Amino acid sequence: MADPNPTPGIHHVTCIAGDPQQNMDFWVETLGLRLVKRSINQDDPGTYHFFFADAEGTPGTSMTFFPWEGMTQGKVGSGQVSRTAFRVPEGSLDYWEDRFDDHGVDYDDRVDRFGETVLPFEDPDGLPVELVEVEIPDDDPTVPWTEFVPAEHAIRGFHSVTLWLADPQPTEELLETMGLERVGTEEAEGDTPGDERTRFEATGEVGQYVDVLPTIQGGRQGHGTVHHVAFQTPTDEDQEGMRSAVRSRGLSPTQQIDRHWFRSVYFREHGGVLFELATSEPGYDSDEPLDDLGGRLVLPGKFEDRREEIESNLTDVTVPRAEQAEADD
Repeated sequence: MADPNPTPGIHHVTCIAGDPQQNMDFWVETLGLRLVKRSINQDDPGTYHFFFADAEGTPGTSMTFFPWEGMTQGKVGSGQVSRTAFRVPEGSLDYWEDRFDDHGVDYDDRVDRFGETVLPFEDPDGLPVELVEVEIPDDDPTVPWTEFVPAEHAIRGFHSVTLWLADPQPTEELLETMGLERVGTEEAEGDTPGDERTRFEATGEVGQYVDVLPTIQGGRQGHGTVHHVAFQTPTDEDQEGMRSAVRSRGLSPTQQIDRHWFRSVYFREHGGVLFELATSEPGYDSDEPLDDLGGRLVLPGKFEDRREEIESNLTDVTVPRAEQAEADD
């Protein structure tokens, strides 16, 4: 079969949270991302699905959450995305450490990784997250959201995800099939000491790295863990080509599923991590004006007829606004 068009990189990462208001407050007010979509889990409509991204919901910038309040605390382990890293402009980490001190955010000492400086921290549910200083080019496709964080320090989409795997080799071969290139290996400082971190690079500018580490440490899904990672397959043709390539690796991808803002294919890679392939269109502004993204609860397709029932089962949440935060100070 012909090689598929390479993925440009990460499309979105979806995680599990606990309290929805706590999740909203942290990712919007503390980290300064924009709520670009307030919706429901389409497979569990009694649960919210929040999408936090840059100002325009650019592919490669959206961190999304299912706030399953009744689920227990999770534990990161083999077969999971162990860390999600975001890009910030060079020279920004002093600002972020000061901001974390002001907001009571737990963070660790900076580490150097593949020539870049990394600041590890956790969100309120214990989700491991990182900020990585990079040079942001003038023509970067991301658009900073500046309601809470100034543009010169704002998060500019994904940098990478780290996969913890018991046997990395089949997954590494899959990543190469998806068009990522192995670019280096170094000691995995601050992760699983003594082991090696191998980096793969996609063709795009945002969310272009996947790091792989070997570990047999056991984990469990719950609050503070990643549910799945989605990779960009911009068009339906790209997606079908990648789906065929994934099948050729002995995996079992689903048929295409309409997720309203993109079309998706899901599969578990060899190590157990749930992967998604996601198209670029129709996008988060397909059902709301760009200026109003996240302003209301959006119910895709058939769910609109159940709005009253669905809304009655959801916890009320308030989207943080800068003017309100200033009034409360």
